[in-house]
Amino acid sequence: MRILFIHNSYSDKKPSGEEHASRELASLLEEHGHEVRWFNRSSDEIRSGFGPVKAFFTGIYNPLSARKLAKILNDYKPDIVQVQNLYPLLSSSIFKPIKERGIPVVMRCPNYRLFCPNGLCFSPNGIVCERCFGGKEWHCITNNCEESLTKSIGYALRNYYSRVSGNIINNVDRFIVQSEFQKLKFIQQGLSAEKLVILPGICPEIRIEYNDSIGEYVSFVGRVSTEKGINEFIEAARLNPTLPFKVAGSVDQKFVMPSDCPNNVEFLGFVKGDKLNELYLKSKIIVVPSKWYEGFPNVITRGMLLKRPIITTDIGAMPSIINNGIHGFLVKPGDTQQLSDAIKKLYLDNRMCRQFGEAGYTKACNEYSREAIYKILIDTYNQLANSIDSPKDHEHFS
Repeated sequence: MRILFIHNSYSDKKPSGEEHASRELASLLEEHGHEVRWFNRSSDEIRSGFGPVKAFFTGIYNPLSARKLAKILNDYKPDIVQVQNLYPLLSSSIFKPIKERGIPVVMRCPNYRLFCPNGLCFSPNGIVCERCFGGKEWHCITNNCEESLTKSIGYALRNYYSRVSGNIINNVDRFIVQSEFQKLKFIQQGLSAEKLVILPGICPEIRIEYNDSIGEYVSFVGRVSTEKGINEFIEAARLNPTLPFKVAGSVDQKFVMPSDCPNNVEFLGFVKGDKLNELYLKSKIIVVPSKWYEGFPNVITRGMLLKRPIITTDIGAMPSIINNGIHGFLVKPGDTQQLSDAIKKLYLDNRMCRQFGEAGYTKACNEYSREAIYKILIDTYNQLANSIDSPKDHEHFS
């Protein structure tokens, strides 16, 4: 099977969790003998000069991207197109040439950008927000969700255009979501349940020898930003001054580092590869204190695969991944005291740490393994290939 992946990456220099996940899926397909190509643009292209002005318009509609894609479709003739992120350089314009050629389209949705212009469902004042749901994109402007009026207007306009034109909803054959929670949110916004497929996050490939050490650090891995709960993590460190806390991840440009950050917190910067796995193995607990509707954090599945207990929040997809008291602890988002207490309780109980780690490892291997995820994905592709009228002859792929 020939699959064309379409994606506007956020940065080629520091790939996000979303990019890692899409690359893992492409790699998984290649492992099973499928041919994968990419039609990719990077937001690095608009970091300077007139880039931001260009992004304002190309996010709404970019006929140049559609023309470039049409040429690739003619040359490559994919059996399936899988779309990831469209903004700001691709736009919903790319669907027209795909559907003109009768090619089935799958769109993976790791966030809520179909209904929330910035995809986070998280307001600048630090709370979950669904005000743009139901076709009310103007709230992105009135709230100035991007903390830049120009960007907020651009985000709202591109969502408005995509919605009223129907370019996305009408042209995507299957939407891939990552949890039952996300599926229900999409159904509430008018999507048919038949067009929604739950594909959980895939366990990353880990090429490092596991050791049986209990670990020492309390670690936060991911983008250092408000919605990820970094402020609560820092405060939990302040309340547990004798425990060593580590932070691994690039710092969001909007995040302001506290001037009185406690001495037991060390910021390691962006960490990847074997060094990241080593950090996990030296960690006693992995903490994911997010305050927004996370999709399916790779940081959690990596931790489970390396037998680390997880402390995370009971919001969005998290409760479907971590069962409270089985794989770790769930706490209320934004509740620093509860987070601090959970960290202290688990840190002092080595037996519980091992028990949670083993249970998480078992679940990750059974439900989020490469084979489990591949089966869901290829079944989705085959259903589309067999059910959608296309000018091409489709066959069953395994």
